Formats: sequence, C-alpha cells, structure tokens
Amino acid sequence: MTILFNELPILDKTKEAINALGFETLTPIQAEAIPVAMTGQDIIGQAQTGTGKTFAFGIPMLEKIDPNLRLTQGLIICPTRELATQVYKEILKLVKFNKEINATLIVGGESYEGQFRALKRHPQIVVATPGRIIDHMTRGTIDVSTVTTLALDEADEMLKMGFQEDMENIMANINATRQILLFSATMPPAIRKIAKTYQHNPQIIKIESSALTVEQIKQYYYIVKREQKLPLIPRILDMTNSKSTIIFSNTKVDVDRITEYLTDQGYLADALHGDIKQRSRSDVMKRFRDRNLEVLVGTDVAARGLDVNDVELVINYDLPFEQEVYVHRIGRTGRAGKNGLAYSFVTPRKQNQVRDLEYFIKDKIAFQEFPSVEDIKTQQMILFKEELKSMVKQPVKNHLESIEDLLEITTKDQLINMLLDKVIPNNKKYDAIEAINPKKPRTQQQGNKGKNSRGRGNSDAYVDFVINVGRKDKVTPPKLLKFMDDSFGIFQKNIGDIKLEGNQTVFGIRKSAVSRLKKKSSVYQGKKVFIKSI
Repeated sequence: MTILFNELPILDKTKEAINALGFETLTPIQAEAIPVAMTGQDIIGQAQTGTGKTFAFGIPMLEKIDPNLRLTQGLIICPTRELATQVYKEILKLVKFNKEINATLIVGGESYEGQFRALKRHPQIVVATPGRIIDHMTRGTIDVSTVTTLALDEADEMLKMGFQEDMENIMANINATRQILLFSATMPPAIRKIAKTYQHNPQIIKIESSALTVEQIKQYYYIVKREQKLPLIPRILDMTNSKSTIIFSNTKVDVDRITEYLTDQGYLADALHGDIKQRSRSDVMKRFRDRNLEVLVGTDVAARGLDVNDVELVINYDLPFEQEVYVHRIGRTGRAGKNGLAYSFVTPRKQNQVRDLEYFIKDKIAFQEFPSVEDIKTQQMILFKEELKSMVKQPVKNHLESIEDLLEITTKDQLINMLLDKVIPNNKKYDAIEAINPKKPRTQQQGNKGKNSRGRGNSDAYVDFVINVGRKDKVTPPKLLKFMDDSFGIFQKNIGDIKLEGNQTVFGIRKSAVSRLKKKSSVYQGKKVFIKSI
C-alpha cells in the first residue's frame, strides 16, 4: 500500500519542505519506520544505503524537537565525516521552512573554533562522527544528557571502524528516557548485543527481500590474474560507457596506482583515501558529484557517505575482506530505483569466495568472460545509436545555412564523415588478457572440511595463525597486513583470509611463506603481541 507524505501526521513545515523536494510517496523503510518512531518506540531498522533512511529517522526526530528549548535534543551519529555531511544536508532540507530549529555538523578534520561557536548557539540537532562528539563531550563543549532522540546511522560500519566503545559511551550519557533509532545494512551479533543493552523493547523493522543487495543492481565477476586487473578496467569502462564509476580497492597504494594508470589512459579519474587532506577530498567529491570526474578510485572508509545518487557502475578491484562491506560497496549504485552495475575482480585462488558471498547476500553473482575488442565496439555503437535517437527527439538549431561556405571546400558527404569521426566511438587497442574459466564450485560439504576452509580456493596451501590483537585494539585487515609486512616480513600476497575477533585475529599464511616468520613476538601500538599457529 502506497503512503503519501501529505498523509502523515507531521508538521506542516516539514511537509512543505518535502513537497519542495518533489517527494510524494514514502519508501518501504520510511513507511515502516516513521509511524513506529513517532510513537516514541525504539527501532532497529535494517535497510541498504539509498533507501531513504535519513528521512526515516529525521522526520520522527523533528516531531519531538521543542523549538523553544535551546538544547541539543536530537543527535545523529554516522561512521564517517562524508556520510555525516550527507545526512546533515538532508536534515537542512527538512528544516528549510522551520527556521526555529537549528542544526549543526560536528566532524573530525574540521576547525574546532568553528564547532565551538556552533555549539554555543545550542543547536537542537547535532549530526556528528563518534570520535569528534566524544572529544567535545570530554571538553565539556556539548551536553548530550539533554538528547531525547539518538539516531545511529550505519551502525555496522561504526563497529567495523572500531567505534563500539565510543557508541556505548554516547548511549550511556544521553537522557535516560531517550529514544534510540538504530539503522544498519547488516545485523551482526555485536549490533544485537548493543541493542539489547541500550534500547528498550525495540521494534525490528526489516524490509523483506530475498537478497541483501538491491534488485536493480546487476552483479558480475571476472576471474583475472592480479597483474592483469589494471588492463581489464578500460575494457569495462568503455563497454559500459559509464560516466560515473567508483572503483574500490583494499589498499591506498593500489588506489594511487589505479588512478595514475587511468589518468595516463585518458580517463578523468582521481583518488580518495585517508592520506589525502580533507580539503582535497572535498574537492574530489564535489567534482564527482558535478560529473566533472568520470572515475573515483577509493578505499572503503574514504568513499563512505558520498552524496551521489546516480553512480552508474561500481568495480571491486579487490573483493573486500568482509562480506558486509561488499553490500555497502555495491549499494553506491542502483539507488533511488535506478539500475546499477557492479563488477568484481576475483583472482583464481579466491573463486570460492564468490560462492560464499552469494550465500551471504542470497543473490547470484554471474561469471563474465572478458569483453573482446569486437564486443566493446558493438556495444559502443549500440549505445551511440541510442544516444543519437534521444538527441533526434530534441529541438535543434538549423545550421544548414551556416555550412554553405564549407561546402565550397568539401562535399556534404565528406563533411558528414568528418563530423561523425569526432563523435562516433573509435576503435581502440587494448592490452591482451589471459582468459580464465571458473572452476567447478565446491559443495557445501567440501566447504566445511578442515580448519583452513574459510573461503579459499586452495585451503591446504595455508596454515592458520592467531595473534593477540583484534577489534578492541582497533585492528583492521589493512593495518594487519602492513604490520605483518613491517614486523614479521610476511608480504600481503602470502596472507589468506582474515577473521577479526574481539581480542585476537585469526588469519592464514601461505605454507611456502611460513619459514620466513623468523620471530614469534613484536609490539603493536605499545602492546606486546604474540603470533602462533593453530
């Protein structure tokens, strides 16, 4: 049943703002969550990015705000400053006609002085990242005890980024009678534990779907050797003719390498990762939103919260370390009901991870053969003709009179050919790539054999090890890979699956590389760590 925003018992000023945005009907998560949240009940909402979650918690939050009280009453916590900025902009749209309600953004990487001044104005709504809001709580520049509605957006991402302690600190300090609206794309055990501890009889709202991923996203994978990943990218970009692409890589080194390669190939590409200064990151994101940048190459953390609703293509240069991250990555495309494409590069020995991923998302990821030069040429001509058909329907100026002088030096046919040569897709040479066929999928029984069978294509080639640092030490897979290289001399290519736990991490080391492990202990961020086989 379709629900209209104008039918909701909400503020007229909020309705006016929504009407100005051109929205009429609620998305499924909004239709389920808003009526429940407006009763004051706590919520656990499970929905993907691009489904309208911000309005799902923003509208009920506005209903509870007392504009006469110059106190922080609504607090929204997001995992990254990019996502927080996106949410903040959406809140500003909602309060456009409600001038009595003030909102502010409190994130890392920005001036403290500006945030001090903003908080002194006692905004009723604060959108923030966990680390920076804790910092202000410690400094005494914000009082969260007056918060009556707390929204946690993408809570699973905050856990992955090591913010569990900060999240719990915030929840422990807000008003005892507060309402907590928790939204997450996935629902790992840690999220359920937090909900059980801090929420009061929350209603679980899950938009029923046979898959975790959005139906409009077509998902494919290529089997490709690592050294041939780079030359595969131009084939995909040209085959799809994408004007808005995000390429995800697991490491900053590869992000820079991919960006440099694509730039040399003539694509408008730029990088986004943690080593890039905030001002430059903001500039890159603006150019991408404005379609002045065709390809954005980034790490997971840096690309979170991009305020772009029409990304046409997502490429996973590497499969992510965690399956939930895959859901978030490809959720950047296929938003707001539009179609999307997602391609993943899978090295031969990681083919079984695709099967595990399909089981997790409850959806099919189809194997694709590399597009041949002829395939690309044919597809480009199809797309060119479609674009031409669209242009023919549009009114155009009459240029025939202005070309009379040109016909004195050339014929009409030559002129048409010269003009077409400027716009028609040109034949292009591509580096050769070795075709690799998928191997026969393992059975579920085979997948459960042995302790080394955590998604590897060749499980007996690895030995499992455990190290006594984990999530509580804010370890992430990239940090572990760098630590193993720097401290133990084990390169990234020799490390298999990584399983992060609270106080420890389990991971595989290729058998042929185990002998390089010369020592069994080291120091990680001041902590004595030990590594042993299991």
